[in-house]
Amino acid sequence: MTPDSRTLALPLTAPWRGALAAAALLGLALAMQQADGGLLDRAFAAAISALKPARAEGTAGALSDPRVNVEAYPVAGVTRNLSGLAWDAQRGHLWAVVNEPPQLLALDRDGDVLARHPLPGFNDVEGIAVLGDGRLLLAEERRQSLVVAPIPAANDAVLSRDGLPALTLALGGGDNAGIEGVAYDPARDRLFVVKEHSPRKLYEIRGLRASLAGHLEVEVIDREDWIRDKFVARDFSSVEYDPRTGHLILLSDASKLALELDADGRYVGYQGLAAGFAGLADSVPQAEGVTLDERGNLYVVSEPNLFYAFRPE
Repeated sequence: MTPDSRTLALPLTAPWRGALAAAALLGLALAMQQADGGLLDRAFAAAISALKPARAEGTAGALSDPRVNVEAYPVAGVTRNLSGLAWDAQRGHLWAVVNEPPQLLALDRDGDVLARHPLPGFNDVEGIAVLGDGRLLLAEERRQSLVVAPIPAANDAVLSRDGLPALTLALGGGDNAGIEGVAYDPARDRLFVVKEHSPRKLYEIRGLRASLAGHLEVEVIDREDWIRDKFVARDFSSVEYDPRTGHLILLSDASKLALELDADGRYVGYQGLAAGFAGLADSVPQAEGVTLDERGNLYVVSEPNLFYAFRPE
């Protein structure tokens, strides 16, 4: 499939006239950056709601109109900088990271802390993925490094960076706009990496787990063609791979939504994270991590320390 065939066409049918009107509203929302934050969120949410006719017809999605059942739950012992999130199917719990001070947390499905692990030597940890075989991948934003780490053996174990294998990507100047999120496809040994902004980027890295066994065949693919026309996502704060559908979920903090792409990078749908979507009483303030479990439950963490769980209806 060519990149051109993935570009959204705009036939001037009645639904698309509404979509074009929504695009105008979207532009107005973006122009209101200095206005009341809640007003901007509502305007942007209204715009992307009107774009719903563009959802791919007949495509099963990972985001199945979920409803929030845990909203803005403060994670115990965390006051700020809650970031990436990943589901560990083997252990039946979530992993979360705090970028400062660096910590690894085990959480249950309701956001309660099961274990807490200091991360000495790590810097600005923003993303996490489960690699399998007792290993995690931790992403350091400023260093632009992907660090392979063993799962801690005890609930109070310290996980030091010293001596751990790492892959460093040159995504820019090493400022605070580097690696923001990671997700792993264990069946095909593919890692997906997002860069937040300036510019937004999506990379696919093939062969990471095989390289740990000594097979040096890592391939890095720039998936620019997958995200070029996805203008409703103003930034990327995290990414998730859904093995049930083969789809990617791209989280956007600035746009307050999760955007779903199929295995060819085509738009499938979205889930709004602004007030009024999925039963949310208030907007998710700063969505930084997203993951799905095998039941299709959606989990989101937000700075400073908030946990959300959504159940499919």
